Amino acid sequence: MKIKNLLLFPIVALTLFACTDNDDEAEIPQAQEPQLIIKFKFDPAQIRLDNLGQPSTVATGNAAQSPIFNTIASHYLELTQNATTLLGTGTILYRGQETTAGGLNAFDFSKAKIVAEGEAFLSIPLSRIQAGSYEWVRCSLLYQNYNINVLSSGTNYVGTLASFVGTRTYITTHNIGNYPFVVNGNRDQGYWAFGLQGFPYSTSGQAPAGATTVPNPIASTSPIPANSCVVTGKFANNLVITGTETSNIEVTLSLSINNSFEWSEVNADGKYEPSAGENVVDMGLRGLIPSFVR
Repeated sequence: MKIKNLLLFPIVALTLFACTDNDDEAEIPQAQEPQLIIKFKFDPAQIRLDNLGQPSTVATGNAAQSPIFNTIASHYLELTQNATTLLGTGTILYRGQETTAGGLNAFDFSKAKIVAEGEAFLSIPLSRIQAGSYEWVRCSLLYQNYNINVLSSGTNYVGTLASFVGTRTYITTHNIGNYPFVVNGNRDQGYWAFGLQGFPYSTSGQAPAGATTVPNPIASTSPIPANSCVVTGKFANNLVITGTETSNIEVTLSLSINNSFEWSEVNADGKYEPSAGENVVDMGLRGLIPSFVR
């Protein structure tokens, strides 16, 4: 099997809205109080959006696939009241921990909360959240782990990709299955690692800074920083929090993974073949639809 050059490709990563404060208390659920519970969903059938939140198709000359997500981690979550609420001025629910152990300030991967679909990412007493009517959610991502299909020498394979999408992340050692990746330092946005399933092959690399799709339907009134990964989504009906709730509220953040793994084609067959020189051009999540149940 010829896999020497199987994954010598650049991963176009998402950048992250950088935060400098930590909020450990938000992760400590208090069972005696009604909670706001946050969960993630990965939807390959959800509408595929561009940076401005408009429907988008795969560009001519490219191909794409919907990866099979395993886990995800967010560094920042915020509820905002309306389309003019600027980033950081809404109600911040969560801000991940950071460290200077690697030199420059970086997100601390060892403290990241990594969850699967449907698993509670966050549980906060509703009494701690500012009462109000919230129309939008902002979610900035730190890490993604998913399976992709690759083609090499006419044979199809499945591999697992770990993508560190924060602005800068401090990593000691991370693992993909049985493959350990020892870093012990900072890695800029776009650091990735790959492990082939069923065969002894793994590799890692650093993608150059580049454009990636980050849907923000309210960019004209509430922009996000350039090269950030703050995905913005609107509730169908405003989430109203009074602070006097007597039962839990569960919020699901449905992320569109509809053809979110996109590459430039060399062999026009719709198969991702990095050994033929097919390079990734976009890894951005393709939209956020938040919903809630009481």
